[in-house]
Amino acid sequence: MSERIEELRDSYEVGALSEDELAPTWLEQFERWLEAALLAGMPEPNAMVLATAGGDGAPGARTVLLRRLDARGFRFNTNYRSRKGRELAENPRATLLFPWYQQQRQVIVDGHVVQLCAEESDASFAKRPRASRIAAAASPQSEVIEAREAIERRFAELEAEYEGVEDPPRPDHWGGYLVEPRTVEFWQGRRDRMHDRLRFRRTAAGPWVVERLAP
Repeated sequence: MSERIEELRDSYEVGALSEDELAPTWLEQFERWLEAALLAGMPEPNAMVLATAGGDGAPGARTVLLRRLDARGFRFNTNYRSRKGRELAENPRATLLFPWYQQQRQVIVDGHVVQLCAEESDASFAKRPRASRIAAAASPQSEVIEAREAIERRFAELEAEYEGVEDPPRPDHWGGYLVEPRTVEFWQGRRDRMHDRLRFRRTAAGPWVVERLAP
């Protein structure tokens, strides 16, 4: 198997990324690429790998969904008591990775993380399907459970409790986070591993600068 893995090799020849083609802001460039991913029919182009680390420095990574985007940054929702929630409480920094393989692109975001206010979390929770709201309340995310039947039983109990309730309330332990970017890198695969990497970086003085990174 290891020999087969070593033989896996694709040639990246779909596109290129030059400074002349780059949008004036990271937000506009991200929206361009996200729109291209949507038009290409990619499954869940808003899926992103979220990497965090707690106070002990041990890294953790998982896939979450981008739920909102604006000039402030990238928003996602989760259980505050989950592993990522606990790590963000200890160390409010994160890296996001959008792996758009079909277009041989990646976007890598590093930034500071803040917990969203209750009003924003309520608004986001209200957009979830009813069953997903109940699931959010039922799951002690990241905790060890005795069997799948235990979480299914809790889900059924809450379904019965909220029977006839169109909008189950948001549990206190569920809500949103905002990743405020410090850097946003746009990575475009190129032939012979001579990839294009252009990074927007926010300077200490405030303005953003664009830098080309070696592949």
